[in-house]
Amino acid sequence: MKKIDLFVPGRLCLFGEHSDWAGEYREADKTVKTGKCIIAGTDQGIYAAAEPAASCFHVSQILPDRSISPEKAYLSDPYHLAEIAASGVFDSYAAGTASVILKRYPNLGLRLKINRRNLPLKKGLSSSAATCVLVARAFNRVHHLNLSIEEEMEFAYRGELLTGSRCGRMDQACAYGKTPVLLTFDGDRMTSESISTGGSLYFLIADLQAKKNTRRILDDLNFSFSSGNRVIRQALGEQNHRITTEAYKAIEEADAEQLGKLMTEAQKVFDEMVAPACPSELTAPKLHQTLRSKSAETLSWGGKGVGSQGDGTAQFICKGSAERKQLKEILENDFGVLCYNLTL
Repeated sequence: MKKIDLFVPGRLCLFGEHSDWAGEYREADKTVKTGKCIIAGTDQGIYAAAEPAASCFHVSQILPDRSISPEKAYLSDPYHLAEIAASGVFDSYAAGTASVILKRYPNLGLRLKINRRNLPLKKGLSSSAATCVLVARAFNRVHHLNLSIEEEMEFAYRGELLTGSRCGRMDQACAYGKTPVLLTFDGDRMTSESISTGGSLYFLIADLQAKKNTRRILDDLNFSFSSGNRVIRQALGEQNHRITTEAYKAIEEADAEQLGKLMTEAQKVFDEMVAPACPSELTAPKLHQTLRSKSAETLSWGGKGVGSQGDGTAQFICKGSAERKQLKEILENDFGVLCYNLTL
């Protein structure tokens, strides 16, 4: 079989961050509300070429310094690959997904070369999940496994868990592409519903060029939630249901002003009811400085944090394409951030 080209985008959580793992607690406790979030794929992502190989999983990737790693060959042994996944090396996410795939479909070989990435790492845009989905999709298409998108997502999710990540199922929804999607999490089950937009919506994604510890955030919030903290449960439950329901309608109607109001409200709820569970990461001074800037107030209808929150990435719903261009220039010049466009 000839080489195939692949692309998997990042994932922007418009509303409902942390509701995926929170909804999983319903498996043991039905008093927990289902999780709900609205996501969309980004214009940025990961590009790769894949082809069959004999009895090994070969992978080369673009490293954080943007150099391409030498190709590494791992035995097509799910237990060996699970050890690589748990070791914390850069190939961990790819190895974890390959491990889960090969446990179901033994002895498959694959050569995967990730040759381009314009998706920032560790910024709440699901760069790790995009890698996992990319590996699952490469095995699927090269070996004609006939997996559905949901099955690719499941393999990617299970693979990421092998790295020690405490991610929920939201991140792997990058597999759907750019279409806005409402996801509902009920214990171990996830359902999806595509959302039609009534017109163009102009988003600006701002990589804050700062640092955050996603694992620390997930560990602290999971501990607080599982300990029965009523405030965080209400934020990720009833409050989140209300906001995502209103946001769904606003997206259908392409009501950018209403979306901006809801983003601002969602951030307020998060800051007051969720962030106290992990103040070392979620105080997020650069995020809040950027959200509250005069230019953001003038050129956008509102904004909020992205993904696990913290000083990773901000998102804005802009008043139009011209305003987005102006806001991008101002934020990059005045705040030292790196901006990306997303139009739905």
